[in-house]
Amino acid sequence: GFLGLSGAILIQVYNALCQGDPTTFILILAIVPTLVSLTLMPCVKIYKTTTFDDKNHLNAFSAIALIVAAYLMLAIILENIFSFPVWGRTIAFIILLVLLASPVGIAAKALKEEKDPLERYHQIPGEPDQTTVGSSSGVDLFRDDEDDEKDMNLFQAMVTVNFWLLFIAMICGMGSGLATINNISQIGESLGYTTMERSSLVALWSIWNFLGRFGGGFISDIFLHKGWARPLFIVITLATLTFGHLIVASGFPGNLYIGSIVVGICYGSQWSLMPAITSEIFGVRHMGTIFNAIAIASPVGSYVFSVRIIGYLYDKVAEGEGNSCYGTKCFMLSFIIMASVAFFGFLVALALFFRTRWFYGQLVVRRLRRLSIS
Repeated sequence: GFLGLSGAILIQVYNALCQGDPTTFILILAIVPTLVSLTLMPCVKIYKTTTFDDKNHLNAFSAIALIVAAYLMLAIILENIFSFPVWGRTIAFIILLVLLASPVGIAAKALKEEKDPLERYHQIPGEPDQTTVGSSSGVDLFRDDEDDEKDMNLFQAMVTVNFWLLFIAMICGMGSGLATINNISQIGESLGYTTMERSSLVALWSIWNFLGRFGGGFISDIFLHKGWARPLFIVITLATLTFGHLIVASGFPGNLYIGSIVVGICYGSQWSLMPAITSEIFGVRHMGTIFNAIAIASPVGSYVFSVRIIGYLYDKVAEGEGNSCYGTKCFMLSFIIMASVAFFGFLVALALFFRTRWFYGQLVVRRLRRLSIS
């Protein structure tokens, strides 16, 4: 979710520190992420697992993420209505930094409670630890041996139909969604949107992306425990994405505001659904490798749609007009094609849903049985 918000956050950084000086801003983007990673590496440690329930802390972290998103949306709207002085932008940026730093307090509280066994849980004297019952090596008694059989490596996953169905669906969904954000400023220019409106669209896209990532995982988890297979939500998002692309293609007044909401939420939700589906179908042991292999679908699809479709058709229409194009003709055909591709992805995802429906039924049954035993 925070990855989705990063675009809106960086725009606030630019407004507060580098407005009118894009060179300095690009230099900051080149240096600061590396410095942050190197500085915070010593903080990454392996902690012993416990029976400590982190649900309250996770809920608090989720609440902070939603507050940050709401604050950013408010800031973007106000910037469109009023012209903020330097001191106003600085104060807004300081408030944003405080909100972004607040999860540190949640982490500190969680560590404190974890170190305090009285706050963590009360274990009855003489009762064995349920995480190591029946096993001196600490193996979880309630883990199904069947789970190990589903831990595939990359090569084993790549020879399955499910891998390629998911990969193709992600090319259609992630690829077309990323191509939309790559071209949204130029689309706005062709339709007569002002510079401020185009900048706002990019920032607001980050918020819709966040809501998709946050909501897609959260909602699919709820329905998963009710017996709904998670690939069904890939099907729903791709069907919705089809209409989102058609809205962008239509070119009616304000279409980009509506289209960016629909496409942004659908694009973001796929970034939370795809990793979860990957781990559930192929197992967690090699999940990182398989996930990154499927994630290649995003840049591959973006290249095909941005360069080979949108760029090619735009140049063809703009010939003889100074390489510029204005009006709905500039991107209409491109987004009709991408809507067709998204619909094809919907059909592919539907096939994946039917192929995995029985498997997900068994997965949910095993999880609920484990929870009831523990």
